[in-house]
Amino acid sequence: MTAPELQLGQIVFAATPRLSSISEADASRPRSNGKWSRKEIVGHLIDSATNNHGRFVRAQFGDDLVSPTYDQDAWVRVQNYIRAPWAELVTLWSQYNLHLTRVIAAIPPEARSRRRFHHNLHDVAFRTIPASEPATLEYLIQDYVVHLEHHLAQIFAPDEGEMTL
Repeated sequence: MTAPELQLGQIVFAATPRLSSISEADASRPRSNGKWSRKEIVGHLIDSATNNHGRFVRAQFGDDLVSPTYDQDAWVRVQNYIRAPWAELVTLWSQYNLHLTRVIAAIPPEARSRRRFHHNLHDVAFRTIPASEPATLEYLIQDYVVHLEHHLAQIFAPDEGEMTL
């Protein structure tokens, strides 16, 4: 299995040109009725990077994996990602995630693998872990990558009603 920081870097390098090739109009259009646009999905991924950055750093200073939750819809709405220039969002997403590859790579193995019996991954993780089960920072890092891949797949999927060849 590839280390998550290497996998994250590979994803960023592969996805950035694909994201950059999406037009401003296509990035602004909602994916389907009542859903986020590509801009808003990338904005959500920026918010995820921001929140997880703090989680990855703070987890190295304590014995738990408890971190604040956030209302993802409210964060996307109040930051008005729909009005942001697409190229700026792509650049910010790309650069922030490249920074995270360095942050993750610098985490000592013992901090990554230490079992944490007090966590809130039942509330903050994409693939939740029951509060009654221990969790590791390594799991949270891998979960971050899986979450990112999930949303990139949404971005690159054809719009509703769009034909694929």
